[in-house]
Amino acid sequence: MSPGKIFKRVATFCLALAVAVGVAGCGGGQSGENFVNIATGGTAGTYYPIGGAIADIINKDIKDVNASAQSTGASVANINMLSEKQVDLAIVQNDIAYYALNGTEMFEKKIENLRGIASLYPETCQFVTLEGSGINSIADLKGKRVAVGAAGSGVEGNVRQILKAYGLTYDDINAQFLSFAEGATALKDGTIDVACLTAGYPTASVQDIASQKQIRLIPLNSDKIDALIADYPFYTRTAIPANTYQGFSAEVPTVSVMAILVTTDKMTDQLGYDITKAIFTNTDKLSASHSAAKSIHKDTALNGMNFIKMNPGAEKFFKEK
Repeated sequence: MSPGKIFKRVATFCLALAVAVGVAGCGGGQSGENFVNIATGGTAGTYYPIGGAIADIINKDIKDVNASAQSTGASVANINMLSEKQVDLAIVQNDIAYYALNGTEMFEKKIENLRGIASLYPETCQFVTLEGSGINSIADLKGKRVAVGAAGSGVEGNVRQILKAYGLTYDDINAQFLSFAEGATALKDGTIDVACLTAGYPTASVQDIASQKQIRLIPLNSDKIDALIADYPFYTRTAIPANTYQGFSAEVPTVSVMAILVTTDKMTDQLGYDITKAIFTNTDKLSASHSAAKSIHKDTALNGMNFIKMNPGAEKFFKEK
């Protein structure tokens, strides 16, 4: 065979190999494997272990799907990653999803292609102070040093709305724009009076404070809770049980937003159905991942989801008996 023919055959083989590799890399190989990236939150938070458990369940229960959970900056970052097609599923607070759909708060334009999969568990608004601070009500925050959450965060939005229900603004308090980790440290050090967070209870960082200092959680008045729910459809009434935290034996009325699992309109109905079914037939495995996941149940899986379009496959699952 002449050198020219040998070269031509080699070139043809290389081209065919390149095409085959390219097809396989785009999910078009024989396995037909789908990759599902799940955006969660920080590794020390609640979203990350629950997202990891969801990924494990998907991998074990759904054929030809390879799911992985990744640590992120949580709700706001997750919504942006979904809109930029960097991830396929995300755990977010339902209030953040509401802002995204409506183009308000931290979102300058509407992100309208979000779709709901399920509501997972409540994330409770907690105002933490130390025993002896003299702070017994949100009204008592006037003039106090308050860690309101990182600037532009979901927590900070919750605090602002709750203050408004009491006729207060940031002008009435000494607002410190600190993450809860920073706020917890400042509360222990005595450089602030109150630290605010929105998270599933019991929250590890609050437990840490309670192990070193005697804490109090500040309750919300019933009429203020009603006003908040009327103004913001993502809030739900919540009572933090007595003895949730060491050394504090009172039940605390407050509000929660919901941690929800969302996707976009790019997810197929069948995959949405399969993921939803896998999650809610394996809630025991989720419960083992974090104490907050014990609240994940099919009968509460649509709580706080009334403002978002559902993935049709997820919706089909919840309509089944």
